[in-house]
Amino acid sequence: QVQLVEYGGGLVQAGGSLRLSCVASGGISSIHTMAWYRQAPGNQRDLVAGITREGRPVYADAVKGRSTISRDNAKNTLYLQMNSLKSEDTGVYYCNADVVPEGDSRIYDYWGQGTQVTVSS
Repeated sequence: QVQLVEYGGGLVQAGGSLRLSCVASGGISSIHTMAWYRQAPGNQRDLVAGITREGRPVYADAVKGRSTISRDNAKNTLYLQMNSLKSEDTGVYYCNADVVPEGDSRIYDYWGQGTQVTVSS
């Protein structure tokens, strides 16, 4: 069973940095696009950044220039380095991945359980 587990959330002061990680495991043949989403209280889940298997990134305007998304395909791991954090970066950060499970040819969409990031001003 494919699982995504996020690590690295926590409480940080405004202007600080955090690095989030997401490890995918459980019978994976390949992973295509991976992404980070954020959901603030009372808001919808929004894209923060995404990255193709080949390493091409895309960023939301709100984090562009302050965040870097990367991945290690050999480790099935996704990262998000966030710098110059602001209070509006607060929310639950979810990892998302398009995965082809072993023994299958179809792509399925998986989500992690989320990790809380709180930026205090």
